[in-house]
Amino acid sequence: MNRHTSSHPTNFYRTAESVSPGHPDKLCDQISDAILDAYLAQDPDARVAVEVCGGHGVVFAVGEVTSIAKMPDLAKIIERITGRTDLELHTRLVEQSPEIANGVDTGGAGDQGIMIGYACDETPELLPREVVLARQLNEHIYAKYPYDGKTQVTLNPDGSISSVVASFQNVPKDELSAIIDEFINENNLELLVNPAGDWNQGGFDADTGLTGRKLIIDNYGPRIPIGGGAFSGKDPSKVDRSAAYMARRIAVDYLRKRHAHEVLVRLAYAIGYDQPLEKTVIIDGAPEAIEGYDLTPQGIIRTLGLKRPIYEQTARYGHFGHAFPWDD
Repeated sequence: MNRHTSSHPTNFYRTAESVSPGHPDKLCDQISDAILDAYLAQDPDARVAVEVCGGHGVVFAVGEVTSIAKMPDLAKIIERITGRTDLELHTRLVEQSPEIANGVDTGGAGDQGIMIGYACDETPELLPREVVLARQLNEHIYAKYPYDGKTQVTLNPDGSISSVVASFQNVPKDELSAIIDEFINENNLELLVNPAGDWNQGGFDADTGLTGRKLIIDNYGPRIPIGGGAFSGKDPSKVDRSAAYMARRIAVDYLRKRHAHEVLVRLAYAIGYDQPLEKTVIIDGAPEAIEGYDLTPQGIIRTLGLKRPIYEQTARYGHFGHAFPWDD
């Protein structure tokens, strides 16, 4: 873990959390995106919007699909992601509403919305440091114990680590503490490990999951505003996904070419229209209009190569900072 303090001290504490791929919400995100990938692998023009709810022995997959592809084997996808064969599956997939399709068929956005992009120079990932630390710790624990789990990191105003919280299924407190100690070397650190006690019931056995319920973790952490749209299970004609990825691409570009410390991008769309209603970049606090990008839905799809089965991997540990096409 990067233990260095931030080069940009603040006058406030900063906290972010991360959840493991075994968390019930993340299981649902992965199933939704695996279904999307299965359609795109057969039909790059597939229109897909699939939501998954799972828990307590049952998985529901509902949504809209318009595609020439054969429906994938949903039971096999669920088994691969959850490792379980005993989950009862209920499916209701219908074609996209013709009113929505009319707007998308002409190249317009599939919905209205505001999309936020962000980049900063605090970390090599160009993400807030507290987000990266919480994620890295979670990944480190999950690599040894691939179960349901959460981590949380709070930074002091000077950027040093103030506290760490970790709760992981099937990991005794002493073992979890040792894993954290080998990964973090900070003085005066408050460490809360399995604070409600050791636990062995997790995932779909302990809780219900839902696609799109971990929006802040999927984005940039609680310090940065988000537009509010979920990503997983949606094909790139849905600008609440594709335009959010493009906003990140623009933020990274401006951060690098302007040698900035922090860049925030705002894009806004109306359903059926192909041009954004707002295209603003805020560079170290100074706003200006974005220039030089094709921000139509089809232009974004072409620029980032979004008609490919690349989405399941985004549903595991956040959609930014992993060398995805919108991060490079």
